[in-house]
Amino acid sequence: MGFFDKLKKGLEKTRKSFTEKIEQIVVGYAKIDDDLLDELEEALISADVGVKTSTLLMEEVHRGIKKKEINTPEDLRPFLEEKISALLMAGSDASTLAVNPPTVILVIGVNGVGKTTTIGKLGNYYKEQGKTVMLAAADTFRAAAIDQLEIWGSRIGATVIKHDEGSDPASVAFDAVKAAKARNIDVLIIDTAGRLHTKSNLMEELKKINRVIQREIPEAPHETLLVLDATTGQNAINQADVFSQSAPISGVVLTKLDGTAKGGVVVGIKAELKMPVKWIGIGEAVDDLRPFNSEDFAKALFSDK
Repeated sequence: MGFFDKLKKGLEKTRKSFTEKIEQIVVGYAKIDDDLLDELEEALISADVGVKTSTLLMEEVHRGIKKKEINTPEDLRPFLEEKISALLMAGSDASTLAVNPPTVILVIGVNGVGKTTTIGKLGNYYKEQGKTVMLAAADTFRAAAIDQLEIWGSRIGATVIKHDEGSDPASVAFDAVKAAKARNIDVLIIDTAGRLHTKSNLMEELKKINRVIQREIPEAPHETLLVLDATTGQNAINQADVFSQSAPISGVVLTKLDGTAKGGVVVGIKAELKMPVKWIGIGEAVDDLRPFNSEDFAKALFSDK
């Protein structure tokens, strides 16, 4: 099964709760009235695109009705498809690679979102691209996080730089950057603590990590990726908002998109937070993390076949 087919299969529950629900609402009405529009708004909110994005889309619908772009209930679905696809495709979701390796990727996010697993899969993706990969265990607050990263390192054939539990995370990051440069590594991926700190603590810790990295590579980190769990829906948007106030996030990795009806959260993250979605995870397999392609995602979300 190709990745697009996996994506379509993974978005099945979202499609049922979102596009098929819109279809059912539309079929139930002979004309456009307030009840229909209320139901439509409710469907958008329940699909976890977020309240702000739902409001934005409903404003577009009202404008479309006024401009006679929408004349019957049947016109609503293609109209919304077009608007949602435009939101998904806004901005660039491409990943950044350093002109002169190593590319340094800092990974942040709360515990339980699949952060360490994402790092392993990300490392595997770059290995498949023929690049050398190093991992750094700068989440020093949990011994389990260090152990888990070592397991992934062994699995994908990547060196893991680590210190003891409770060590200074910035010190691990510094040693990792020095080692990556010395060994001509292409991609260095740094794990960080998965606690949702108070904003000031989070900011200070990440600032310190950034400072020590930049001593060695002034333009690094080249990416700061926030890992979010799609199954948490609206809460993922809230988390992204909190983290974006504390760290210069370059993009989002959305995990666990398969098996959730809340895939609409991708629309909310892009439209509400204007944040690139760089990677998506749609399964347990090591190769089920792939770069986000907005066009494919829109096709998979609205595809009936």
